[in-house]
Amino acid sequence: MDRLIHTAFSGLSSSMQRQRVIASNMANAQTIGFRADLLAMTPMTLEGPGLEVRAANSTEVRGANMKAGSVNRTGRGLDIAMEGNVMLAVQASDGTEAYTRRGDLNIAASGLLVNGEGAPVVGEGGPITIPPGREAIIAPDGQILLRDPATPDVPPVRLDRIKLASPAGTRIEKGLDGLFRVFGGGVLPGDEEGRVMVGALEQSNVSATEVLTEMIEAQRLFDIRTKLVATARDIDEGGAALMRIT
Repeated sequence: MDRLIHTAFSGLSSSMQRQRVIASNMANAQTIGFRADLLAMTPMTLEGPGLEVRAANSTEVRGANMKAGSVNRTGRGLDIAMEGNVMLAVQASDGTEAYTRRGDLNIAASGLLVNGEGAPVVGEGGPITIPPGREAIIAPDGQILLRDPATPDVPPVRLDRIKLASPAGTRIEKGLDGLFRVFGGGVLPGDEEGRVMVGALEQSNVSATEVLTEMIEAQRLFDIRTKLVATARDIDEGGAALMRIT
């Protein structure tokens, strides 16, 4: 009996974790540049004095789906979509350098150039600050050019260059804040050949249809495992009643 309960409990725990990941992906189906979380389930044999015949599922988030999302044209000058495999370097809330594909940029009240999550965009010397009264123009190679609206005939001047980093050959991991970092610490080198598409945004790579199907399948599996627990309870109560009769 305990084996049946143990198997059902392990399955229920895995199902709940799976549903949390699916719900998170579904909630971010419209988030710019979002990468879907991937869930890994690993069977684990329980060691003990008896036979090692019982196994549980070790369920945890293992990385993210790095498939590119679709790109939509917006025509907005501060919207950028990274081309190829490069990622946008930003400063995370803990001060570390992190990476994202979210390129809906804005100029904060402080003058900092930030993305849609409010993370400062990193340039050649750290976070980029746009001087007041200047219009920022982003070039395809990530350079930030400034133009004075009062003198439109004067050519724009170079301010900085957005750091575009390539994770090729380096293991990166996704944190709870949705940003990617180098596994074990460190930063990615800038990619001098990196390019962006100005006036466009890369969408989430979550397919609403696929994730909805996964949610339905996960709910059905959870229901089956719940019934398994109920069956174990009925068997246990039946055995106890039989013992009272004898």
